[in-house]
Amino acid sequence: MAVEDLVKLWEEHVVGEFVEKDEELSLSTMVEDASVMHMPTRSGGKGKAELRTYYRDMFIPSIPDEWEHVMTNRVVTEDCIVEEATVRMVHSKQMDWFLPGIPPTGETVTAELVIIIEFRDGKMSAERIYWDHAAVLRQIGQLA
Repeated sequence: MAVEDLVKLWEEHVVGEFVEKDEELSLSTMVEDASVMHMPTRSGGKGKAELRTYYRDMFIPSIPDEWEHVMTNRVVTEDCIVEEATVRMVHSKQMDWFLPGIPPTGETVTAELVIIIEFRDGKMSAERIYWDHAAVLRQIGQLA
């Protein structure tokens, strides 16, 4: 798959999650046994059936209204994208995938992310997201 096509597919996936808030659009970009894992919290799933429930019931509804995602670097190969980004949000909703068990604090949070997206057979096969969880916890007053 051409690198331009990988980027287009990834961007379509993100539109499904953050713009359209449509789990089916995001899932249409993935292979049947795809996996998603937010590494610091171990939140995610494997396979479209599990991911459908995850996106619909946990992830997409918890995305704060005030959310900004700015890509700072992207490396693309023939079967992988590694993206660095800065996310700024107001913690206005319960976000168990990001801050498990912590009710909304109203605090503004800035996190540097590293996202690794793997592809197989023209679709996304794995997505792993990393951030400094201790830095996030400090910003909401949960860690000194």
